[in-house]
Amino acid sequence: MNLELLESFCQNFPEEYDGALDCISLAVTCCFNKYGTLLAVGCNDGRIVIWDFLTRGIAKIISAHVHPICSLSWSRNGHKLLSASTDNNACIWDVLTGDCENKYRFPSPILKVQFHPRNDSKFLVCPMRYAAILVEVGGKHQVLPIDSDGDLNIVATFDRRGQHIFTGNAKGKILVLDTETLKIVASFKITVGTSSATAVKSIEFARRGDSFLVNTADRVIRVYDSKEVLTCKGDPEPIQKLQDLVNKTTWKKCCFSGDGEYICAGSARQHALYIWEKSVGNLVKILHGTKGELLLDVIWHPVRPIIASISSGLVSIWAQNQVENWSAFAPDFKELDENVEYEERESEFDIADEDKSVDLAAENKTEEDLEVDIVTTEPIAAFCSSDEETEDNNALQFLPIAPEVEDPEDGWANQEADALAEQEQLSNSRDFNDSLDGGGSAKKRKISSYDIELENAPPADETHPLLQNKTMKEKQNTNNKSKGRPRK
Repeated sequence: MNLELLESFCQNFPEEYDGALDCISLAVTCCFNKYGTLLAVGCNDGRIVIWDFLTRGIAKIISAHVHPICSLSWSRNGHKLLSASTDNNACIWDVLTGDCENKYRFPSPILKVQFHPRNDSKFLVCPMRYAAILVEVGGKHQVLPIDSDGDLNIVATFDRRGQHIFTGNAKGKILVLDTETLKIVASFKITVGTSSATAVKSIEFARRGDSFLVNTADRVIRVYDSKEVLTCKGDPEPIQKLQDLVNKTTWKKCCFSGDGEYICAGSARQHALYIWEKSVGNLVKILHGTKGELLLDVIWHPVRPIIASISSGLVSIWAQNQVENWSAFAPDFKELDENVEYEERESEFDIADEDKSVDLAAENKTEEDLEVDIVTTEPIAAFCSSDEETEDNNALQFLPIAPEVEDPEDGWANQEADALAEQEQLSNSRDFNDSLDGGGSAKKRKISSYDIELENAPPADETHPLLQNKTMKEKQNTNNKSKGRPRK
């Protein structure tokens, strides 16, 4: 994919449905890596399906958890994937091998996990009805301070570079904490009207710029400038207030576009995506999915105008309608509706044109050798942050996939068997040498497990919100079945 060849003058948001990704299992949540080349999808059976987004094929399946996955987060270089499940466990996975590196057991349900944007040895955990926790990979953890009102319905997120942590509670209070010292550097309260407060449901940051949005219970999305929040002494005014004035829609999930110019919000009532332009605040597009479906998750591609949404266990892809415009490449190109006879010129296809006028100066210019540099690669601006000059050469953008041979040649199976036998013999000899040296088998990495203890945490049998919706639906179905036909 060459980003410089993409047309940048058209509108930068998706316009229509562009297919679906079927994970076989029911999809619950999804997350793009930094480059948008891999899409991780968490399923209700605990599996993580990693899609190669360019080929729209499954690159890897990780049997991660037993219970449904509720949250996913990629590390900055894409080598690690953080997952949380409704069984109160959080795990860090090696994406290439599919092995679990670290496992963390929490006493209460986990609502969200997020890797530090610049340091994959730290991650943020939001337990249910408890203060947010900053966890180090070694097992150490710190509980983030809460506001004096004592409300424990906390949502938290890192800012764009991980220098600060923004937390919000059910009383509309937002705290800004320094990531290193965990001291409060700024705070403000979101109020509706003069006195009444509204609960903070989620906080999302843009990948570009300093904007962040706050999704609140009063069905309004407020957009703020993080620099203004850090410097303002009072309560800052939002840059934009976005809402559905007609239907008064409540929002399930909100996100920014890759360039931070657009905001997408998914409705909690139906499969509908609303897209606003951030600078003006006007609604530019509404994307409607299948009627009767409920939305679970929405995410915007980091680089391109593509949105992935989850409903009814499928990942729906929304993209632009690509129209081929060849006249943009060749100005004299003409599109023909029917065949036209073309009369060629006398010297049009001659190797050497005998009739042309000789221009000695032009010939001398063409004969000069031009050195073309094919070694140095210029960094792509979309993949670099504003404080970076080069791309990360160690980043994982794609996963290797073994090709499936449909019609193998004669003797191909014997060659494969010989190669496997040779590989097994080599591994056995290495294991034997390791045992002589006093070391064990290095085939499988040992999982580091940690039990995170929290004081006054909610009980472990507390039902996760993801499972509460399912149990409510099951009860309704059983009630409808048990009613049956009334007796006479």
